Amino acid sequence: MQHAHFEKPHSAKPIAVDIDGEPKGVLVAHDAGFRFLAVKLDAFGVDGQVFATIEAAEAAVRDALRPEA
Repeated sequence: MQHAHFEKPHSAKPIAVDIDGEPKGVLVAHDAGFRFLAVKLDAFGVDGQVFATIEAAEAAVRDALRPEA
């Protein structure tokens, strides 16, 4: 599944990050891109991290949710 590339919004409105239909956190605008704020315990591994793009943040959250082998 491909996602469209999104530019940084001009407002301070948070962007929801849903993985497989379940909310995991929000992205808020940051000088260096987007800061991820987790709302579910399983996403706290990336809480507070800053990402250049929305896609990078979503990928990091997905990686954090993968069970360790």
